[in-house]
Amino acid sequence: MAYLTIGLGELAVGAVLEPMIHAYGVRYSDGGQLVMNQFLGGLVGTLSAPWLIRRVGRKKLLLFAIGLMAAAELAYTALPPWGVMLAIGPLTGFGFGTIETLVGSLVIAGAGERANTAMGRVETCFGIGALIIPFAGAALIGAGQWRLAFAVVGLLAVITLALWVRYWPARIGSGMADSGAAPHGAGPGSGPGAMSGGHGSAGASSASLKKGGAWGVLIICAFFFFVYVGMEMSFVHYLPSLLVQSDGISDATATLAAGLFWGAMTIGRLVAGNVADRIGGASYLLSTCAIGAVIFLLMSLTGGTTAMFVLTFFLGLFLSGMFAVALVFANRAVPGVTERTTSILIASGLLGGAILPKMTGWCLDQYDAAATRWFFTLVAVLLFVAMAVAAALTRRQSRTDARVVTE
Repeated sequence: MAYLTIGLGELAVGAVLEPMIHAYGVRYSDGGQLVMNQFLGGLVGTLSAPWLIRRVGRKKLLLFAIGLMAAAELAYTALPPWGVMLAIGPLTGFGFGTIETLVGSLVIAGAGERANTAMGRVETCFGIGALIIPFAGAALIGAGQWRLAFAVVGLLAVITLALWVRYWPARIGSGMADSGAAPHGAGPGSGPGAMSGGHGSAGASSASLKKGGAWGVLIICAFFFFVYVGMEMSFVHYLPSLLVQSDGISDATATLAAGLFWGAMTIGRLVAGNVADRIGGASYLLSTCAIGAVIFLLMSLTGGTTAMFVLTFFLGLFLSGMFAVALVFANRAVPGVTERTTSILIASGLLGGAILPKMTGWCLDQYDAAATRWFFTLVAVLLFVAMAVAAALTRRQSRTDARVVTE
């Protein structure tokens, strides 16, 4: 329920961005600023979660974050002045980031060798939420009540809060929450692991990161997350606007394209983890990055409503498992520091989700839909290059470790 709600909430702005911009009389870059503010709030939530867990415990923090998200979404529904909307954005994002951190940190911890599959299943719930909101948004736009998209998210968050209060698992609320100890793992959709343990854990973390080229792998993986999350959030938030600008279709019809993207995402996530476990994380990521770049290139070269809808479906299908598999790949490439690694990666993704949508909105304002599609193509190529470098560094690190063991 938590990931379903986050999936709805993170995409709600994009689902109604076109009519919201017209209603407020602002520019696309202003809409990008709202998205940016949400993701910056998520970044704060992600990075502050370890500190907050040690002080208030997991249960109080999670319930507060869900309640904050519910209140913020319901405040959006009232359509306050644009400046107030921008001020609410970070609070909404803080709720998203904190919830992802606390709930997601349990997934990899309990999944062991089947972490790719487990993360894929959790992200399927996120995908279902992200799939629902464009269709709900399209229906509400058609009815002239697009603001109620935020009310849907707010009410679902209230239900989620009630369920967590009623069914809080005893083993989560035990000594782990109060002591500040962390699970051995994490999992935006999937959040970083929590969080710090005692001095011995910190020492082990430092030793592991100093070993060999671990920092190099971690930096490249952090850059990968920055680019990937930024690209995905930019595409889904501005896809309806791209279609309205270039093809002249209605706002409601354009919003359905985002639903198609998340429908493909949801289908892909049902099998992505199993595929990655079978062929290996690096091979899976290199293949999907390459295919994603080709799809964006075809979007830039062809255009047209039908082609955009078809290519959007295949893009969602091939990008579906990238976040979860990359998270597991990075944690296996830099073993022994799951909590710290995952926090860095998720924070990098949230930063990308804040910055790249702002850049995309500026590109759409200053140029046009065609130029924005080429921007996505360049970003997708950059994503492939980053993964190729990460895979090469990981192979080199593995060979170095093997030689050390032999000696």
